Amino acid sequence: MSSQKADHKAELAADTQSIRKEYKRGVKIRFVFPIVMLVLCACSLVVDIMTGPAMLSWNEVLACLFQLGEVPVNTQVVVLGMRLPIALMALVVGCALGSSGAVMQTILVNPLASPYTLGVGAGAAFGASIAIVVGLGSVGTSSLAFLFSMLICLLIYWMGRQRGMAANSMVLSGIALLFLFQALQALVQYGSSETQNQAIVFWSFGSLQKTTWLKLAITATCTLICVPLLLKDSWKYTALLLGDEKAESLGVKVGRVKLRAFLLISLISATAVCFTGTIGFVGLAGPHIARMVVGEDQRSYIVSSAICGMTILSVASIISKVIIPGIIYPIGIITSIIGVPFFFVLVMRQKGGAR
Repeated sequence: MSSQKADHKAELAADTQSIRKEYKRGVKIRFVFPIVMLVLCACSLVVDIMTGPAMLSWNEVLACLFQLGEVPVNTQVVVLGMRLPIALMALVVGCALGSSGAVMQTILVNPLASPYTLGVGAGAAFGASIAIVVGLGSVGTSSLAFLFSMLICLLIYWMGRQRGMAANSMVLSGIALLFLFQALQALVQYGSSETQNQAIVFWSFGSLQKTTWLKLAITATCTLICVPLLLKDSWKYTALLLGDEKAESLGVKVGRVKLRAFLLISLISATAVCFTGTIGFVGLAGPHIARMVVGEDQRSYIVSSAICGMTILSVASIISKVIIPGIIYPIGIITSIIGVPFFFVLVMRQKGGAR
């Protein structure tokens, strides 16, 4: 009898030790992964500034960033006036789309949810199309793109409220709005002139090339305000993964948390999209990579998703400039080429509707 108790204690001790090791390993991964991705992000930023029609060396880039007096004026103009704001915009927009995609997937309990797949980009493209046809200029185009992006998000939320905030209803509503606004954009394009149609198509591709320091400042300010507010509710998002009823039993006001999250997601994604055009799959791929590595503890998951989004978009910016020297492809095309195979992998991994 005593030997059986001893064996049971030994097994229990071994199981406890295994759990501790697994926990420590998870903590280490959640700490190391964001650091590694940030290093990759920094390297990608430098390479992004180096690449373009006129290639620069990394010595020239670093000297221009930190020793302005020792760099030729034309190099300073290329780096500081043109390439640096574009490279930084890639990081900021990647952070915005990655973090908003992560929270959207959590509150909708659907790994295929993102600002792009739920129609935010389609709404922005429709608004931009109207502005281009009417002739409202750059400011008007960005403003209407922002307003229609917000309209999409608010419509999805309103439709969700009618169905008790059911995740499936909100996802289906977003997909329906995606097709609706794509059709409306096609209708506007059909009645536009050749020049206007070219401008609409180019805007819809998604591009960072029209970035200015003012647009970067607006997008960065919105992102720096919204992402910490999302992180503030990270524990509540983790509780939502247990289901609304269990989250309520833990003291989480589910309706209020989802409303706040959806408003922040709407603001951050609409601001990013209105200045850059439609950039797809960053909000889908970034969170999924983070989930596979760090798990779904929202404290590390949201941060890792944001950093993954930054890295993906920065690398896509580099690829868009090196495919054919001298030609800069719209970055939205590159992210879609990267994202479509990733989307198929996600679909194939789904088993019986599981998350």
